[in-house]
Amino acid sequence: MAETSGRKLIVEVCNAKNLMPKDGQGTASAYAIVDFDGQRRRTKTKQRDLNPEWDEKLEFLVHDNESMGSEILEINIYNDKKSGKRSTFLGKVKIPGSTFVKAEPENTLVYFPLEKRSVFSQIKGELGLKVYYIDEDPPATAAAAEDQKPAAEDKPPEKPKEEENKQEAAKPPEEQENKQEEKPKDEANKPEDKPTAPENTPKTEEASSAVAAPPPEVENPPIAYSEKQNQDKEMHVERKDLGINEMELQPLARDRSRSAYDLVDRMPFLYVKVVKAKRADGTNSSAPIYGKLVIGTHSIKTKSQSDKDWDQVFAFDKEGLNSTSLEVSVWVEEEIKKEGEAAATRTETSLGMVSFDLQEVPKRVPPDSPLAPQWYTLDSEKSPGNDVMLAVWIGTQADEAFQEAWQSDSGGLLPETRAKVYLSPKLWYLRVTVIQTQDLQLGSGSESNNKKVRNPELYVKAHFGAQLFKTSRTCVGSTLCSSSNPTWNEDLVFVAAEPFETYMTVTVEDVTNGQSVGHTKLHVPSVEKRTDNRAEPKSRWFNLVGDEARPYAGRIHLRVCLEGGYHVLDEAAHVTSDVRAAAKQLAKPPIGLLEVGIRGATNLLPVKIKNGMRGSTDTYVVAKYGPKWVRTRTILDRFNPRWNEQYTWDVYDPCTVLTIGVFDNGRYRRDEAGKPEKDKDKDIRIGKIRVRLSTLDTNRVYMNSYSLTVLLPGGAKKMGEIEIAVRFSCSSWLTLVQAYSTPMLPRMHYVRPMGPAQQDILRHTAMRIVTARLARSEPPLGQEVVQFMLDSDTHVWSMRRSKANWFRVVGCLSRVATLARWLDGIRTWQHPPTTVLMHVLLVAVVLCPHLIFPTLFMYAFLILLLRLRYRQRVPANMDPRISYVDAVSPDELDEELDGFPSTRPMDTVRIRYDRLRALGGRAQTLLGDVAAQGERLEALFSWRDPRATGIFVVFCLVASLVFYVVPFKAFVLGSGFYYLRHPRFRDDMPSVSTNFFRRLPSLSDQIM
Repeated sequence: MAETSGRKLIVEVCNAKNLMPKDGQGTASAYAIVDFDGQRRRTKTKQRDLNPEWDEKLEFLVHDNESMGSEILEINIYNDKKSGKRSTFLGKVKIPGSTFVKAEPENTLVYFPLEKRSVFSQIKGELGLKVYYIDEDPPATAAAAEDQKPAAEDKPPEKPKEEENKQEAAKPPEEQENKQEEKPKDEANKPEDKPTAPENTPKTEEASSAVAAPPPEVENPPIAYSEKQNQDKEMHVERKDLGINEMELQPLARDRSRSAYDLVDRMPFLYVKVVKAKRADGTNSSAPIYGKLVIGTHSIKTKSQSDKDWDQVFAFDKEGLNSTSLEVSVWVEEEIKKEGEAAATRTETSLGMVSFDLQEVPKRVPPDSPLAPQWYTLDSEKSPGNDVMLAVWIGTQADEAFQEAWQSDSGGLLPETRAKVYLSPKLWYLRVTVIQTQDLQLGSGSESNNKKVRNPELYVKAHFGAQLFKTSRTCVGSTLCSSSNPTWNEDLVFVAAEPFETYMTVTVEDVTNGQSVGHTKLHVPSVEKRTDNRAEPKSRWFNLVGDEARPYAGRIHLRVCLEGGYHVLDEAAHVTSDVRAAAKQLAKPPIGLLEVGIRGATNLLPVKIKNGMRGSTDTYVVAKYGPKWVRTRTILDRFNPRWNEQYTWDVYDPCTVLTIGVFDNGRYRRDEAGKPEKDKDKDIRIGKIRVRLSTLDTNRVYMNSYSLTVLLPGGAKKMGEIEIAVRFSCSSWLTLVQAYSTPMLPRMHYVRPMGPAQQDILRHTAMRIVTARLARSEPPLGQEVVQFMLDSDTHVWSMRRSKANWFRVVGCLSRVATLARWLDGIRTWQHPPTTVLMHVLLVAVVLCPHLIFPTLFMYAFLILLLRLRYRQRVPANMDPRISYVDAVSPDELDEELDGFPSTRPMDTVRIRYDRLRALGGRAQTLLGDVAAQGERLEALFSWRDPRATGIFVVFCLVASLVFYVVPFKAFVLGSGFYYLRHPRFRDDMPSVSTNFFRRLPSLSDQIM
C-alpha cells in the first residue's frame, strides 16, 4: 500500500534541554536519529551544546494509513565523537502511532523526557518535538506505471538494497551491532515477495526501500487477544471513514470477543432466526403476516409486516425452558367486511406450523460460521404448501447474534434492559487569564450619575455553559488604584467537554451601579491547546459590546487556552481509575489488560412489589474503569441472576481502582401511554464493590463472591452477594515496576498545581458534566447510577464517615502506642532477660555504629518476608466494620442520606446543629492543645519568659562544654543506661525536662 498511500508523517526535531555531558569535557555534541516504519533520518550535529537547537523537519512516508497506529516512532540522541570513535548514547524517546495528530495551523511543541536504554544508563534531559501527519493525494504517475508494468512487482529492485546498505553504514556502531543480532529474526519474518513501484521515480524508490526494510519490533504488543488479524483488517476497512486508528478501535472491538469468555460460564441459549415466509399460491398480498414461536409456556410473536422480511433472532434461556419441542407457526391478519356491517372484522388465519425436537437441534460454538437458514414446509390442512425460512441452533452468550437478539431473560427487545458500553466525554481544563481592560465606557448616560460614582468598582465574570466564575473587585480612578485601566491578572479555570460548547461569554460588571459595562464572546473550539507550561499562549484584545446605545464599551485583554497537560479529575481522588493527560500527544501505551467477568449474584433481596402481590428485583451491573463504562443486560424477576458477561479495559497505571455497582432497573416499565411510570423511573442501589489493581497478582484469575451492602434509612443492610472474576495481565514486569517510580498525575499538576479548594470545585463540575452526558445516552445511564459510581457525595458532612476517619487515625497511632508500651516494658524491667539483651544491643550499637542501618534494613527484610505468607489472598472489598455502619444511630444515618441543602424540619436541623457544635468544640480544644506545644517551643527561643530562657541559655553553655570533653559514644552509652535503669532507681514524679517544658508560656491566654 506504499504506492497508494498519500499520508506523510512530519517530525520536527526542535531542541533538547539539560543533556548529560558525555564527551569528557563537561559538554556534548548531540545529533538525533529518527526511525519510523523502516525509514531512518538524521539531524545535523550541534557541537558542544547541552541545550542544542536543531529546528529540522523530517518527513516519513506512511505505507498503510490503517496500521499507522500500531507503529512506533523512535528518536535516539547520540554524542558525536571524532572519527573512529564510538558514538555515546544520550537518550531515546518512543512515541506510539496512536498519539499522532493531524496537521494544524500551529502544532504544539511537546517535551518528552529522555528514556534509558538499560537500567545502568546515565540519562537526563528532555527532547522537544512536533509530530503530526498530513494527507496528500497519491501521485498519478506511480499508479499509471504500476498498471503498465505489473511484472515489475514480481522482483524487488536492487537499488533500494544499495540505499539500505548506505543507511546501514551511516548508523552508529552500537546500532549496527544490534542490527546484526536482530537480522536473522527479521529475515525470518520478512515476506518473500513484496510489491514495489518501478525505479523511474525517486519517491517510489524511497517508498519501496522503506517497504523492503523490516518493520521495527513493537515494544508493547497486545495481550492475549483472541480475534484474528484478518478480522481486524476487515474491521479497519469497514470503519475507514470514521477517522480513528487501530489502537483506538482495539479496546472497543475486543470487549465482545466471542472466544474470550474464559472468566465466565457458558450459558446455553436456544436461538431461532426467523427470516421470511412464502405462500403457496405465490400471491403478494398486502395483508400483514407474522410468525409465532411457542415453547411450553413461552410464546412470542415476530413483527407483523406485509412486504418486508422479518429477519429476527430470538434467544431463549435453555435453563428456563419447560418443554422439549419448539413450534413455529405463521399467521396472516386479514380484514373481512361482511354485508350489513359498517366496520370490517379483523381475523387471523394460520398458514401452518413446523415443529422441532429440541434434543435434535444442532449446537454451534464460535468461531464456527453462522448457521444458514433453510426453507421448511408448514403443516396445514386448510392451506398446504406454505414455507417459512428459519434456522434453529443451540449456542451460548458468546454467539454474535446474541447482542441484537430478542432475549428471554431480559424482557425481549427493551432498550432499557440491553447490555451497553458507554464512554465518558473527553474533558479539558479551559483557562481564561483576565489581564486588563482599557477604554471602558463607564458613563450611564447622565452627568449626575457620573458625579455620584467617582471610583466605581469592577469585576469580570465568565460564563461557560452552567459554570460561572468571577474575578476579584478592583476600583478605577482612585489614589489606591494603580491606574485608570483596571488590572487583575487572575486565572479562571473551567471544565470543558468534547464536543465543546460554541461560545463563552466574558462580561465586565460595575458593582457600584449594578450594571454591565460590556461583554464579549469567545469561540471555544478555536482556542489554542497547550500541553505544558513552557510556552505561554498568545494573549489577545477583545472588544466589549455594550447595549444598543454603546456598540463599543471598551476592550479587554485575555489569554485563553485549553490545558492538555492536566488530567481532569471526575471521580473521588481515593478511587480514581484514570490519570492520563487530556492531550493526545502525551498519551502513553498501556502497560497491561484488565479482564472482568461478571458471573452472577446470589440471595438478592426484593426491592419492589410486582403486581401488588410479591417482591421482585430486576438487576443489572455497571462496571467503571477509566472513561469506559459497561452495563450488563437486565435479568428480570430473579433473585439469583446469572449474567456471565466479560469485558476488558486497557490499563495505564496499576495504582487505580475498578468500581462495580449493582442496581435494580426501574426505567423499563411503561404505562398504557408508553411513558415511564411516575415515581418509578429511577434505579435503586443494591450495592457496590471496589477492586484496587495494585493488590492483584499479574496473570492470575481471582474468582470470588463479595457481599453487597447498602445504606438505607433503617441502617446498613446486606442485599446479597455478587460473583466476579478478575484478571490483570501484564506482558512486561519491568514496565509494571517502573510505573511505581513515575508521578501519579501528569507533569502540569506539579509544575503549576491548583489549590485544594479549586480542585474540589472542578472535580464536582466534571462529575456533573459526565452525569449529564451519560444521562443523554440511549438507553440513558441514570443520574443516580453515575453519582453512586463516582462517589459524588464524599464531600458532604457525615457523622459516620467522621467517626470512621477518626478511628483510622487512632488505628495508625496505635502502632506507635504499641511500640511505646514495648519500650516502656523494657525500661521498667517487666521482662528482665529482654532488658539485659537491650543493654547488650546498646553497647554493640555504640561500639559499632556502622551496623545500625544494615541491622535495621535486614530486620525489616526478614519481618516483611515472614509476613508474606500471611498476606491477604482475596482482593479486599469495602469493609462494613471500618466503615462504621454497624454503630451508627438512625438520626446520624438520616443526616447522611439527607440532601444538600437539608429538607428536614427545623427542630431536627437544630438538634443536629447543636450536636455538630459539641463535636466541633472538642476538635477545637484538641487543636488548641496541639498549637500550645509548638508555641511553648517557640517561646523558649523568643525570651517571652526571661527566666526560663535564661535557664536554657545556661544549660546550652554547660552542655557545649560537657560534649566537648565527653566523647559522644560515652554520652550515648550513659544516656541509654540511664533510660534503662532499674525501677528502684526511678522516681514516680515527672522528669525535670517535662516539668520545665510544661511551664513555658503559650498564646492561649491571649485569645479572647
